Amino acid sequence: MNGFERRAQQIKDRIKKTMLRMLSSCSVKQIRIADIAREAGVSQVTIYNYFGSKEALIREAFKDYVLQTIEDFETFIRGDYSLKEKIEYIIFQKKQATHSFHPSVIAELMQEDSEIREFVQKSYEERSVPLVVELITKSKASGEISDSISIETVILYLNMLNDSSYRMLESNKFRENQEKFVEELVQVFFYGICGPEPQK
Repeated sequence: MNGFERRAQQIKDRIKKTMLRMLSSCSVKQIRIADIAREAGVSQVTIYNYFGSKEALIREAFKDYVLQTIEDFETFIRGDYSLKEKIEYIIFQKKQATHSFHPSVIAELMQEDSEIREFVQKSYEERSVPLVVELITKSKASGEISDSISIETVILYLNMLNDSSYRMLESNKFRENQEKFVEELVQVFFYGICGPEPQK
């Protein structure tokens, strides 16, 4: 990559990062090319030259975000963490991702942009799910997860906890003491509601 190409890539990256930052406080429809240009310190013509349209810019920026999220997920799942820490990461990954954007953004993109919807689904199926399967398989082999429970059931249960935890953490009742709620939810995952008391 020569100097011109490197500078061009830096400008593109700055525009995409600006777009993602703006999506944390605004819905897709509220954002205008003029706003993006002002925040990124470039001209509107530059944005059109690099991306063609606001929709194409959002699509490329969001795909970058999804890929980075998956890479972070892979690094954590294959890192030197306990099984409980990894399960906690899986359960709350959706919440963390959602809180990076304005509440309407992900639903809006998934509903209105078939390319993004297909990209997210393919990334989940081809990269995220195999990582979770790998984790469960190793944990079953080491005796940390019961070998009598199928991988499919464990994934289903994780998805149920993921969906429920997001809704509950959005309520005022759990917002004030999220850390305790997280600990209790992970405890329920491993031992159920009648399991042993967690180690102090």
